[in-house]
Amino acid sequence: MSLSQNTLTAAILGPDLPVPPGLSDGQGGAAGKRFDVYRNNVAVSLTDALIVAFPTIHSLVGDAFFRAMAAVFWRQHPPSSPVMMQYGGPMPGFLAGFGPVAHLPYLPDIARLDLAMRAAYHAEDAPALLPEALDLGPDALMAARFDLAPAVHILASAYPIHGIWQMTRGGAKPGATGQDILISRPGFDPALDLLAPGAAPFLHALGDGKSLAQALEAAPELDPETSLAATLALALQRGVFTRIH
Repeated sequence: MSLSQNTLTAAILGPDLPVPPGLSDGQGGAAGKRFDVYRNNVAVSLTDALIVAFPTIHSLVGDAFFRAMAAVFWRQHPPSSPVMMQYGGPMPGFLAGFGPVAHLPYLPDIARLDLAMRAAYHAEDAPALLPEALDLGPDALMAARFDLAPAVHILASAYPIHGIWQMTRGGAKPGATGQDILISRPGFDPALDLLAPGAAPFLHALGDGKSLAQALEAAPELDPETSLAATLALALQRGVFTRIH
């Protein structure tokens, strides 16, 4: 990137910086007012894109605070792609180091939740595995490996992220226990489900290509007598699996 491009980018993202030299209004006059309008439109567009990308964060901190925080974010992390649906990836790390929200340590995980919901929405379609595909003998089932749908995301958190997400949509105030969640897209819109203890590492292991038996070994907290059946039933209901090997 040339110096002039650096100067232009800095001026667009910095409202206190002067109009870069050499810009005109198309008629040979100064481009001050036109540039200010353009700079304001960029600021509004980037802020609105972040509000769409992080609706749960926006709900938790309020509109005025989010807009002020967004202005800090997009100046530090301007878009690297013209595709706005991909914008905002650095937000979890940004929130982890943003002093004004240090008293809300769960926000980075909520940002990951919002990012995963958006990624699930835009993920490619994949045919769901039918329940009868699991009608195998015990040994064959334990040796089976599964392909996970592109829309699937599994998040583990030390905070009650499922309860926090529900609270922003009219639910009760959550407790203090950490929660793991499954994000999938069984239809047109993403779905978010609370996972049983141990289900997150179990599904992660399946996603890494482990067999059902190996995934159970990787998730000692998952009760094979009760939670395993419930987790597999949820996965089939949500279209988590696309193939079985």
